[in-house]
Amino acid sequence: MSTMSGAPAIKTFTLSKESELRIEVSLDAPLRLQLTSGTAEIFGTELPPQYWVTFPPTHKFAIFTWNGATVEIDGTAEVSYVADETPMVSYVNVHAVLDRRRARAKEQLMSSSSDSQGPRVIVVGPTDSGKSSLSKMLLSWAARLSWKPTFVDLDIGQGSISIPGTISATPIEMPIDPVEGIPLEMPIVYFYGHNQPGVNPGLYKLLVKELARTLDLRFAANADARAAGMVINTMGWVEGLGYELILHAIDTLRADVVLVIGQEKLYSMLKDMLNGKPNIDIVKLHKSGGVVSRSPKYRSRMREFRTREYFYGPSNDLSPHSSVASFSDLHIYRIGGGPQAPRSALPIGAEPSADPNRVVQITINSDLLHVVLAVSYAKEPDQLLSSNVAGFIHITDVDVQRMKITYVAPCPGELPSRLLLAGSLTWMDEAAYRAGS
Repeated sequence: MSTMSGAPAIKTFTLSKESELRIEVSLDAPLRLQLTSGTAEIFGTELPPQYWVTFPPTHKFAIFTWNGATVEIDGTAEVSYVADETPMVSYVNVHAVLDRRRARAKEQLMSSSSDSQGPRVIVVGPTDSGKSSLSKMLLSWAARLSWKPTFVDLDIGQGSISIPGTISATPIEMPIDPVEGIPLEMPIVYFYGHNQPGVNPGLYKLLVKELARTLDLRFAANADARAAGMVINTMGWVEGLGYELILHAIDTLRADVVLVIGQEKLYSMLKDMLNGKPNIDIVKLHKSGGVVSRSPKYRSRMREFRTREYFYGPSNDLSPHSSVASFSDLHIYRIGGGPQAPRSALPIGAEPSADPNRVVQITINSDLLHVVLAVSYAKEPDQLLSSNVAGFIHITDVDVQRMKITYVAPCPGELPSRLLLAGSLTWMDEAAYRAGS
């Protein structure tokens, strides 16, 4: 260990074979680290040797080594310790099986007009079981072998590809950067608009179907993507409606490998339910001891960080652009609510229920302050349900008297569409307020 007078110590950690250094960066300050000897990886992505990597606040990760490594840390971590017991061998064994299936699918697709398909892997388990971490590992290991698997994120509570409240997919062509996260060159994003599936489960299911249809079209036109398959990350809600949505995702996305992390009960239920279905493998995996339980308050704060990252970048190096529009320039819609049919059209004694897919235009008023809106690719309102979104804007001011609305977008210029979608997502841009003070 080395220090300079008045400066924090640079800590050195020596990792033995198949061990990992688990780190939780503090909420208030970044942390730097470098690999000084040996080889190591973070969520399947190799660390460059002799190169300082800076991790922003709140990051939680593990540096794993297969053969031994030495790592230096500059800065203060909330938690940092070395663990010798990890489930990594079982995880990489799953990767090896998937790799063989991809190779077989590619060979069959090249040799004939076969309808062969690479593995469609869905990762399920309760909250804080390490689903997103395992998804990143499987994707990065595949990318290191030159596959380009598709990552599908159904976790509306946190969001790995886009902001929370969305379901999305994107091809992974390179190992995932441990700081920058999932690359966003070609994402397909559908706007659900809420952090909980119970708000409108009918809409959630519809969007999963739309995403599945879009991916099938992409795979039909791209044999390499088809052979590489997909890795599907899911929510941590595994009981009641959550379990129903897991089964719906398995069926709709035609998953053929189900990885169950951290819950025997869920594994048993899925085994019984899917036992009669051919060509579905259900694999039980242990969760890592490094997985940290997150409080509802922490999860809420992480959602704010994810939204902030969209506008400012992971390293706060982007400059979002503020624009003013007239009320008449924007057409804002909400999906769900409103009666499905008038009471007179229902059987005697039946109560009208909300239509989960009803598209309703909303009046622009001060209630939209701080709301995050999705910019749809739809050309007409009747296309809103089936259209993915181009991006998001954040409402920073609503002047009812002048009928002007001020919004922040990631980049300047005209919006791709004047048709916008609202849900229950809001965000207080504290960074902008601090910067202006």
